Amino acid sequence: MTVNRRISVAPMMDWTDRHDRYFLRQISRHALLYTEMVTTGAIIHGGVARHLRYNTAEHPVALQLGGSNPDDLARACEIANDYAYDEINLNCGCPSDRVQNGAFGACLMATPDVVANCVKAMIGTSDAPVTVKNRIGIDDQEDYPSLKRFVETVADAGCRTFIVHARKAWLNGLSPKENREVPPLKYDLVYQLKQELPELEILINGGIKTLDETEEHLKQVDGVMIGREAYQNPYVLSDVDRRFYGDDTKPLSRHQVAEAMLPYIDEHLKSNNGTLGHVTRHMLGLFQQMRGAKQWRRYLSENAHRKGAGVDTVREALALVSKEDAEALSA
Repeated sequence: MTVNRRISVAPMMDWTDRHDRYFLRQISRHALLYTEMVTTGAIIHGGVARHLRYNTAEHPVALQLGGSNPDDLARACEIANDYAYDEINLNCGCPSDRVQNGAFGACLMATPDVVANCVKAMIGTSDAPVTVKNRIGIDDQEDYPSLKRFVETVADAGCRTFIVHARKAWLNGLSPKENREVPPLKYDLVYQLKQELPELEILINGGIKTLDETEEHLKQVDGVMIGREAYQNPYVLSDVDRRFYGDDTKPLSRHQVAEAMLPYIDEHLKSNNGTLGHVTRHMLGLFQQMRGAKQWRRYLSENAHRKGAGVDTVREALALVSKEDAEALSA
């Protein structure tokens, strides 16, 4: 199975759920999308369908797992095979307290042998390729030597793809939010990793906001993962297919993206006993930096959770945004 990871959208807790991924797929047909991190315990002991189901339109889509027990990770991969994800990714980068207490996430950077055992077990049961997402290091680890040692150790277990968040994670003293912003970005270390280990597929992540920046990174590494910008300003992905995948199909305009979501929203409200806000909370940034964007956000935020809110609520919010401006910016 070949996965094109040239451009991907980062796994983000509470953000990249199945509704967000379906929405992003209306903007880019080719970017690889990731689930939120799902723990092995949630899959093995929880409601499997609730954690793993998705719409087939989301492909290519990758599942990110959180865990540090090889047997549990192998079992989770085995269960996930029934859902035919395009990739299974092991989280070695999340710095939250909850993850640390479970002995996985970024703290695994300190134990590359453990990660290697986990990856080997996952590869043994997964039908999809297994990848790792990690930081450049944690706490007082020396910057490049520890990163290279980690990657080489895990690569020896069979992992060929590493997504590297180009910041350290400080597990003591910084909050998860601060860990996404305070430690300095060191893109050069990720570039060096690719130069010294050219046989591996190396993707870069962290602080990337524009497609021009993306293009520059791709001169040094194999792929770029975009995080918060793809959530807060999702239409940044609208030119990804043309610029990075050679697909000249005209992207949907912002209004067309919103309209394309209406049948999905209607189905969600009818079949899943859900609320409009489950979906529209991910759509608030669609008209970022446009006239009427504030009114769009406010109207949906104030009305999406009201009884009876549905597709008409989205249409009413759309009417507050200048279609002419949106079409001009989409051209």
